[in-house]
Amino acid sequence: MKKAVFYLVYPVLWLVSKLPFSIFYKVSDFCFLIVYYIVGYRKKVVRDNLQKSFPEKSFSELKQIEKKFYQHMCDMFLEMIKTLSISNKQLKKRFIYENIEELVNFEKQCNGTIVMCGHYASYEWATAINFYDTHNKAYAVYKKIRNQYFDKLIKDIRANLGTTLINSKEVIPTMVRNKVNNQKASYYMISDQSPKRSKSAYWVDFMGRETAAFNGSEAMAKKLGFGILYLQIRKVKRGYYSAKLIPLTTTAKESKDAELTQKFFHLLEEQIREQPEYYLWTHKRWKHKKEACVTPQASS
Repeated sequence: MKKAVFYLVYPVLWLVSKLPFSIFYKVSDFCFLIVYYIVGYRKKVVRDNLQKSFPEKSFSELKQIEKKFYQHMCDMFLEMIKTLSISNKQLKKRFIYENIEELVNFEKQCNGTIVMCGHYASYEWATAINFYDTHNKAYAVYKKIRNQYFDKLIKDIRANLGTTLINSKEVIPTMVRNKVNNQKASYYMISDQSPKRSKSAYWVDFMGRETAAFNGSEAMAKKLGFGILYLQIRKVKRGYYSAKLIPLTTTAKESKDAELTQKFFHLLEEQIREQPEYYLWTHKRWKHKKEACVTPQASS
């Protein structure tokens, strides 16, 4: 059944990916009408997240952010599909790294580099990094999909940009193996996921709320001597993005417990408050409550 669904859907996705951008974004506009007005995909989650993150905003202001978010979400989903056929030249034009030299400097100074980013703007096109002159192999971490055929599709889409994909369970073994073999690499990690188990989470201040957070990137950087960069992605206009690499540390071992994790969330929050419509509000980011468990506390 899963295989049959895949082979029915794949040709449609391929055809959509081949559309010129002028028509491509009209398809996205149509998807927005369906997703927002008819299906109402996770509207309750989105509204709850927005209301609690921006209690100072009026109903009309939140409604405007909500609609813009759904429009952007449809764009982003289709842009991921576009990766099936987009040329390297075209993508490099649409996703620009402003200061690639920062990554090159980290490659020279550190045993490896972890690049942390959030579910903001176009994290799917961030693997355009491979079109720039860097020295280390790039790995992108992703969450495995249960349907093995669609999982392969997602891997093919992202690997089309030249990045090696590893699922979350492969991250630590890959990092350790590369360190043992003296192979420097860069690891791109979406770092604002909600932990499955809140009791093992660190708690940070994010969007005015105590938030359960993974501390894995910081922990591995300290253990293996990696540097950490924050990937600040901005949407310039429809279909165009820019990215800036912001140094968090080249000496993770010298930082306080969870200090770098909190820095990451602080930088992400700055972006969200500036343009909230580009964050992934459908994510159940605050499903864990601190009072329900005893956990480590992040340093502020």
